[in-house]
Amino acid sequence: MAEVATLRPGAEAEVPIGAIDARGYWSTVAYRLSQDPVTIAFGVVLILIFLAAILAPVLAPHDPYKANMTMRLAVIGTPSYMLGGDELGRDMLSRLLYGARVSLFMGLTPVFLALLIGGSLGVTAGFLGGKVNMGIMRVMDVFYAFPTVLLAIGLTGALGAGSRNLLIAITVILSPPIARVAESVTTQVRAFDFVEAARASGADTFTIIRVHVLSNVLGPILIYTTSLVSVSIIISAGLSFLGFGVTPPTADWGLMLATLRTTIWVNPYVAVLPGLMIFITSMCFNLLSDGMRNAMDMRF
Repeated sequence: MAEVATLRPGAEAEVPIGAIDARGYWSTVAYRLSQDPVTIAFGVVLILIFLAAILAPVLAPHDPYKANMTMRLAVIGTPSYMLGGDELGRDMLSRLLYGARVSLFMGLTPVFLALLIGGSLGVTAGFLGGKVNMGIMRVMDVFYAFPTVLLAIGLTGALGAGSRNLLIAITVILSPPIARVAESVTTQVRAFDFVEAARASGADTFTIIRVHVLSNVLGPILIYTTSLVSVSIIISAGLSFLGFGVTPPTADWGLMLATLRTTIWVNPYVAVLPGLMIFITSMCFNLLSDGMRNAMDMRF
């Protein structure tokens, strides 16, 4: 009978010795990612978008907030206005670069906060079980009674427009699904022998969660959380488009799409640029998440 080795405590399947890199699980994940050209390609695109956002003050050829009516709706390729001008004659390239900063911030920050809040609640509910699980998860289930977009609109409508309120609204709507995933995987890990052994050795609850549980549940939680970045970007852009998010004159892709929608019949190529950037960034995060999930699933 073939000898087998367990990848890590709580892994879903066992694989033959030699299928895992001798250096450990994470080095094997890194190797599998390096063999996935699609994930690498979209990861490189994301890195370039991040670099463009960080270096926006250096790369932007013009002030993104300075209007120039002589360049109003300038076409793509206009000298000094490579990607044309918007409805007020502001340089589209500069505004797209600065808009990347806002859009990425509104895409990543709520997801990170939701990971801390939802992940903590989910792990606590899954490990402790009983009435604690019932209380936490029933509160989380309340949010599932409302469609995500409508709940976001309702929250931003109640709190008012603005970046801070938009951040709060997206964090609130993303925390319950992360909590549900965290609770599910933690409930599975709690039943493994190494957790019972740690409990029998006298380890306290916090130590067991920190040392034995988190190392086994972080992978699935992080993969799912990565897939929510694209959702966060789209919801943020959508709320800004509707007037519930970032306020003018801030350079934000969703807000730019809203202000340019009336010019689509005059200069459609410039008008679709913010939407194209939202699509590309969201797709990159989605495909990167898929690649990470495949690399971390050692059953295949």
